[in-house]
Amino acid sequence: MTKAVPMIESWRGAFLENTHLGHAVVCNTSGEIVESWGDPNAVVLPRSSSKMIQALPLIESGAADAYGLTPRQLALACASHNGAEIHSTMVRDWLGALNLSESDLRCGPQEPQDIPARNALIQCGDPACQVHNNCSGKHSGFLTLSRHLSAGPEYIDPAHPVQVAVKDTFEEVTDETSPGFAIDGCSAPNYASTLHGMARAMAFFASAREGQGTRSDAAVRLRSAMAQHPEYVAGEGRACTALMRAMNHKVAIKTGAEAYFVVILPEQKLGIALKITDGTTVAAEAAITALLIRHGALDASHPTARNFLHAPLRNRRDIECGILKSAAGFP
Repeated sequence: MTKAVPMIESWRGAFLENTHLGHAVVCNTSGEIVESWGDPNAVVLPRSSSKMIQALPLIESGAADAYGLTPRQLALACASHNGAEIHSTMVRDWLGALNLSESDLRCGPQEPQDIPARNALIQCGDPACQVHNNCSGKHSGFLTLSRHLSAGPEYIDPAHPVQVAVKDTFEEVTDETSPGFAIDGCSAPNYASTLHGMARAMAFFASAREGQGTRSDAAVRLRSAMAQHPEYVAGEGRACTALMRAMNHKVAIKTGAEAYFVVILPEQKLGIALKITDGTTVAAEAAITALLIRHGALDASHPTARNFLHAPLRNRRDIECGILKSAAGFP
């Protein structure tokens, strides 16, 4: 087995403080590996990076159209959002349109990452609830599909029709039989695949065109919704949102917990999957920025690119004391 390779280095002054190892795969629309680092066959849980795959049955089933879901709602179905007001309001309205409420969600409560939303809860003395969970958009999509299928309320059960559809779709677009699943932070099953499988799935999304079939149409809608509405995919101050804006809404990217990232490059017809093995988010953000630059999607001189790669490390007095940069040989 090929080992993970150095991707990102954290320097403090003249001292190399940390080297972040990882795996990455770039795949074309034929499912072939264009280039890779580390082990393309490393089996990893993609975590929230798989949300656009999990949302495919929502559209393919006809549920999205039956309930009149907008592109912003589709973006939110693929989101790991901040729990800002725009996110929580949309989730509440979405649930209300289904004649459901916060109690019908199964993602669990989470304090908002968005500071104004968090402060508002503190000032009102209200506890955070499931609507603020970063996965509440995905779960609203699950509830919509469950309602459309006339299925039961426990939509996160692996045997539930919603999760059966998600598993089947995941294996079809990765072109792999998943070795199994683990329970994600939001309580839904999260299926494992190789990095190659996830890159292959992202290349499918990249190559999808309208009029080529139900799945292709669904992939186009989700890819476009994410790229056009990045504020719903993550939120202010987040890498996904900032990078999609910097690339003029032409590329869809999605992070996952424990330093996973995927990229959908429609113009290049490429898919990318990346995992930093120590789970460090800033290293994953730097590494995915390097790959976006390498494949012509992001200008290296763009201020957003400089925020994530070859970025100065500053202390609490705003003194520059180090740098986060690519390791030799990557990318």
